[in-house]
Amino acid sequence: MKKIMYVFLTIFFILIAFYLFLHLASLKKYKVEYGLSFNQIHAEYLGLDWRNVYKDMILNLKPGYIRIAAMWSEVEKEKGDYNFSDVDWMMNLARENNVKVALVIGQKAPRWPECHVPDWTNNLDQKEYEENLLNYIEKTVDKYKDDSALELWQVENEPFIKFKFGDCNNYREDLVEKEINLVRKKDDEHWVMITDSGELSIWSKSSKAGDILGSTLYRIVRSPGGKIWNYDWLPASFYRLKAMLVKVPLERFYIAELQAEPWFNNSDPNNETIEEQEKTMNLKRLEKHFDYVERIGTSRAYVWGVEWWYWMKEKQNNTKYLEYIKNKIN
Repeated sequence: MKKIMYVFLTIFFILIAFYLFLHLASLKKYKVEYGLSFNQIHAEYLGLDWRNVYKDMILNLKPGYIRIAAMWSEVEKEKGDYNFSDVDWMMNLARENNVKVALVIGQKAPRWPECHVPDWTNNLDQKEYEENLLNYIEKTVDKYKDDSALELWQVENEPFIKFKFGDCNNYREDLVEKEINLVRKKDDEHWVMITDSGELSIWSKSSKAGDILGSTLYRIVRSPGGKIWNYDWLPASFYRLKAMLVKVPLERFYIAELQAEPWFNNSDPNNETIEEQEKTMNLKRLEKHFDYVERIGTSRAYVWGVEWWYWMKEKQNNTKYLEYIKNKIN
């Protein structure tokens, strides 16, 4: 019994010492370059004119970096009929304002329903699905690889997450390596970013698959039943340690999604009171998130929530989030 107690106490004190070490390693602050993530479908879903939002985001918020997507479901709504007009418009405005673009391609893209795959693929067998997916990848890479606005590719969005999330019944993880190899074959000038969950993954596959590892960073969330919990107890150096353990240099480690909007189980602020929304995002919480990310050691963070900030402005006459973000990223 004494031996068991001794072992237990030894483990306990080791864990306490390790936790204190992580806290001490989180005291230093690092310079972070901020970008913004934008999705036109989500902006439309919130009842906004997505082009007006995007244009104001570029001209008023003046980000140095943005992350947008050439969603398969949007650029090839009909088999073999490619329409890149929306992506062209976004790329052109970015180029004209010297904004560097991370362009997301693949089956998965940021924002609900997570998988953005054309409906016509439901009738394809596995071989046909693969051929059409790779055709779309090839067309997209060929179109934008020489665009001066392009800085890097993001292939898929959190492709290796093991839990089911979103409308992704037909998602093919086995094709991710082929997608990455095709992008590199067609364009050896731009790096490939692979993203993963910051809190629910050990990054074993994602850290090896691309040139850059992009982690999400969500500090306060809701369970499917509505219960709120946070990760405030987790020291910022935890993410730096994880990157070191998977041998990713900090200059190749980005925060791909820095939470700056409430956590919605239904993705729709129209169905929740502002009081309820601000339980998971308010200015004090937002300040804490920016302070936290600057203690990790990452060189860049793409802020997540631009559509909601404009929803607050246009639907609630509340500009405090937009004003804070504008001041912060500039």
